[in-house]
Amino acid sequence: MLTFDDCVALCELTEEEIAAIAEHEHLPMIVAAELGNYLIQAPDGALRVKRIILDDMLAADRSGDGTRALTLKLVLRHFVERYPECRGRRPAPRRAVGDAISRFLSSGRPAC
Repeated sequence: MLTFDDCVALCELTEEEIAAIAEHEHLPMIVAAELGNYLIQAPDGALRVKRIILDDMLAADRSGDGTRALTLKLVLRHFVERYPECRGRRPAPRRAVGDAISRFLSSGRPAC
């Protein structure tokens, strides 16, 4: 049986990036790991994950949680360093991210 750590190791995302996806979509971490892996495999997947992290960061800032916003800013910076195709490019449109997530959730794919 796979553990969460196994899923993180198989995924191309860090635990912090997975946590941002889980927060954004209100999913358990294990499901967010699989969703993140699904998203990052798409041709514009890095831009979709960038959108999710950015949305979380903006939501934290709007709610007055400066510590969380700063943490997510660092997560975003680290993510963009690892995915240079995100540098200087706008994140994916929210609708494209939502459509991809809907496809994933309706596919019935097992976690990891």
